[in-house]
Amino acid sequence: MTKFFSSKLYKVLLVIGIIYFVYAFVLQQEKLDSYGKDKQYYQSQIEDLKNQKEELLKIKENINSPEYIEEMAREKLDMYLPNERVYVDMSK
Repeated sequence: MTKFFSSKLYKVLLVIGIIYFVYAFVLQQEKLDSYGKDKQYYQSQIEDLKNQKEELLKIKENINSPEYIEEMAREKLDMYLPNERVYVDMSK
């Protein structure tokens, strides 16, 4: 048995085993790094969507208020109150 541990075959197998484990470790580290980057990306996406949700909830709360309806009528439909003067800038 001691002859096997001192043989060249044992040393070659040992070197191949060490190289394999180092290679596997490097591959796992690369995967781990890519997972960390993905995690950061998805966390930023979640934060953006939470902010968008808050904005939409604020709009939902005010959607039936007379001020919001008037603002949307002015901006989207170009509607104005009776007896209100509207000036159009012709230079634009």
